[in-house]
Amino acid sequence: MFTPFLDREWLTVHTVLALFSLATYVFASLARRQHRHPSAAIGWVVALGLMPYIALPLFLMFGMRKTVRAPRRAPRWDPAASALRQASAGGRLQSLAVGLGMPPPMPYSDLVVHQDGDEALRRLRQVLLGARRWIDLSTFLIGRDAVGAEIGELLARRAREGVRVRLMIDGVGRYLGGTPRLQALTVAGVQLRLFGSPWSLPLVGRRANLRNHRKIIVADGEWLWTGGRNIAAEYFVPVTKHGRTRRPWTDLTFDLRGPVAAEAARRFEADWQAAAGRPSGSSGPAGEGAGTAGLVDAPCGQVLASGPDQSDDTVHALLVNAIFNARRRVLALTPYFVPDAVLMMALGLAARRGIEVDVIVPQRSNHRLADLARPPALRELLDAGARVWLTPSMLHAKLVVVDETVAFCGSLNLDQRSLFLNYEMMIAFYDAPAIARLAQWAHGVRATAHSARPVHVSVLREFGEGLLRWLTFQL
Repeated sequence: MFTPFLDREWLTVHTVLALFSLATYVFASLARRQHRHPSAAIGWVVALGLMPYIALPLFLMFGMRKTVRAPRRAPRWDPAASALRQASAGGRLQSLAVGLGMPPPMPYSDLVVHQDGDEALRRLRQVLLGARRWIDLSTFLIGRDAVGAEIGELLARRAREGVRVRLMIDGVGRYLGGTPRLQALTVAGVQLRLFGSPWSLPLVGRRANLRNHRKIIVADGEWLWTGGRNIAAEYFVPVTKHGRTRRPWTDLTFDLRGPVAAEAARRFEADWQAAAGRPSGSSGPAGEGAGTAGLVDAPCGQVLASGPDQSDDTVHALLVNAIFNARRRVLALTPYFVPDAVLMMALGLAARRGIEVDVIVPQRSNHRLADLARPPALRELLDAGARVWLTPSMLHAKLVVVDETVAFCGSLNLDQRSLFLNYEMMIAFYDAPAIARLAQWAHGVRATAHSARPVHVSVLREFGEGLLRWLTFQL
């Protein structure tokens, strides 16, 4: 019955496979709410249509950016608390975060913003040595170097002393750090898990292209050390290589105590379970207690998770909202600046309406591909009236300050991989003293940088940069 249909010349094996590949793409995108950047969507459709034999396996391995369809529960607001929140810009941002499934703001105390790598390493040692019951440490990578060895030995020592120590490393980041020796840690009693693997099979829940970039170190659920630094020498101390000594990267970490640390510990626990293959889902409470938390007199911070385990692109939505509502300034530091069109629109419109928009990036980062892809975004900012600052050495800090309303600080870069693919965590600070301290740290970095100037480029170069932007989104 189907023979005449199958005998038609246009119905080749290639055509059938191409149609099947495109149908798979449409089904996966709609069923799993895989919202994509337009350039990524166009790239996948073209590749699946022209090269289905190659593109379909790659899509199954790398094309899914959400691992769960997290349940959405409406937040239970206390009317009085809601009215107080809506009275200020920071309160409205807190309300949006809770509406996106995030935990409510939590009190904290004893915030220490690390001024340099030496202080960051000293405070890290204090957190690990100060633990009485347990230590949870999540990092993208551990370097096979002096700092990685020191922290590893310290974790092993605490485990031998009877402290429960859990260490989680990203499965891809493990190799980027030089494949550290981990056997001695497990022998000492450290519980070790790898989050995903570059050799993960498709359709098993985790993807090799989805990396855990969160940095979470918690002692006893009371003391949190977090920010942008991984556990490797270049983030803390001068590094000598090939007879040349280089200063440590400029990065931003901090530590604090209180309920914010306990909330970060819950985020670690969800990731720990996910690394074992157990579904963790979205960790936002959006339920009991969301109406009153964050209304105490103590300074408050909000733990913001972003990534494949969240139903929304949480931090991206909050950044866009905050920048659209900025009244005076937007100050952003990031090592890689390849934002999507929506975030670029928010920054550009803010600059055009007279807001002071300052973006600080390294003159040359440790990822050459990201540097080659960023010029169009920087040129667009300069054309809109924003200021772009280039630091002479590697800048790895991740910080966005908007007015005196909020400061976002943590692991998320302003590039499309961090915004849409990676597992990331930021802390949002809403109290004026913390915002001022973080802004002051950023101004110190800006003082070492020089301003970028607008340049004109050829059409051919613009085309090449467009291709690179799609590629960097995937890598």
